[in-house]
Amino acid sequence: MLGTTKLPNLIEEIYDAALEPALWNNVVASINDFVGGQACGVISKDTMSQSGLTYYYCGVDPHYIQLYSDTHARYDHLTVLPPLGQVVSIPDLLHYDEYRQGPFYQEWLRPQGCVDIANVVLEKSSSNSAVLLAVLSGARMVDDEMRRRIALIVPHAHRALRINQAIDSSRSTAATFSDALDGLSAGIFLLDAGGRIVHANAAGGEMLGAEDFLCSVNGQLVTRNGQANQALREIFAGNAVALGVKGISLPLIAHDGERYVAHLLPLTAAARAATGATYGAVAALFVRKVALDIPGGELLARAFHLTPAELRVLLALSEVGGVAAVANAVGISEATVKTHLQRLFAKTGTNRQIDLVKLILAHASPLRQAT
Repeated sequence: MLGTTKLPNLIEEIYDAALEPALWNNVVASINDFVGGQACGVISKDTMSQSGLTYYYCGVDPHYIQLYSDTHARYDHLTVLPPLGQVVSIPDLLHYDEYRQGPFYQEWLRPQGCVDIANVVLEKSSSNSAVLLAVLSGARMVDDEMRRRIALIVPHAHRALRINQAIDSSRSTAATFSDALDGLSAGIFLLDAGGRIVHANAAGGEMLGAEDFLCSVNGQLVTRNGQANQALREIFAGNAVALGVKGISLPLIAHDGERYVAHLLPLTAAARAATGATYGAVAALFVRKVALDIPGGELLARAFHLTPAELRVLLALSEVGGVAAVANAVGISEATVKTHLQRLFAKTGTNRQIDLVKLILAHASPLRQAT
């Protein structure tokens, strides 16, 4: 028997579910009412493994849902999927009387008081799987009216599923993008055309939380340094970001005297689109401490076969500079420092202390270190 659900209302529900997948359970119930089925479900079917998974359903005992997934998916009549959008029932696919003797009918369909199922493929993936709408007709065979009503909703359900997939893909891309940013040691802020913070990575969030040289005021990024802050405001004035191709750099100083440098770069349209939910960003601000991050120097040691003593001298050179300062920091004589420097020059192919410092900079890690 046909229910009370009207087609316009059902179509509206379907497109609501396109934006909020949790509503599909209600949609399935309305579809079942509209077409006059006993039960209804949206399932996936893999034609290679013959496995099946039910996403949304109504009118079926959960016991039979689990039974279908565990056992009977490989016995049902959809061994070969029908063309996309074509509504088929059991007699369309195989000899019905013979089918009634099989395990799927005898152990799964018949105990539920059903004799026929209408199926239509709503979406096919690039693999051998598909998403189907299945309607159990109850004690009567699928008739022309049920087929007609199912066909009316197929294009809308197909579009809704495609929208679901597009949103999921966008969210996944945005989540991956966010995770990648959180792994970097530099603070990264994505800013809109007004200089407001669209997204901050983990390091950036820590900087804002300290409310020192950077903070957020009503969502807008503000710097403690008056000149830097004025420069930012001028750049974003008039809702236009005039950064040029290479952007600009700004010096920042914390209350304790620690120095930071900020690089403001424009984002291309492609880069903005890649951020998914952060598409409103027009510029990225990279903020890092003016210090080296070479935890242990393991990479340098492996790359140039440095001894522990040579590595200590090299790292001290980058921090304090000068033979005398290095000797005092490491606790060795200046003569020993000079000996280590000569070995470092030979192993790294350099001949000046400044070249050694540049080498360290080239191997500095941009990643956040575990604490």
